Amino acid sequence: MEHEWRRGDYVISTDQTKLDLEMISHFLTTSYWAKDISLERVKRALEHSLVFGIYRDNRQVGFARLVTDYATFAYLDDVFILEAFRGQGLSIWLLNVIRAHPDVQGLRRWLLLTADAQGLYQKVGFTAPQRPERFMEIFIPDTYTQEKNAL
Repeated sequence: MEHEWRRGDYVISTDQTKLDLEMISHFLTTSYWAKDISLERVKRALEHSLVFGIYRDNRQVGFARLVTDYATFAYLDDVFILEAFRGQGLSIWLLNVIRAHPDVQGLRRWLLLTADAQGLYQKVGFTAPQRPERFMEIFIPDTYTQEKNAL
């Protein structure tokens, strides 16, 4: 079920049919965390995520997605506000909406990765891992570039 939240001229919606896939893909392909990601991979990621689009006058101006099992765990990913719309508190509003979404209440763990926005995420309750020595990963940094070059 889709949800909507309104604040002034802005709407946050979880309706996947409203997403501007080209805009999302373009932003991600130029970001530090998803550089060179293909449109097909973006589409597949969105299909398997709880998505949050921010809109003004039916134009998408921001985005985030949550990868979750809806019971115990959520991974917050691909959070952004287009540059022309920054500085209006939209990021905090978006993060608060995500944290308050009725389908993800009671989760035991939320995770995210960020290179430069720790201060933003701390405002909505994120902290550094309590026991970082327990975290492990498999990280393949050039996956999207290899895929792009293979095409």
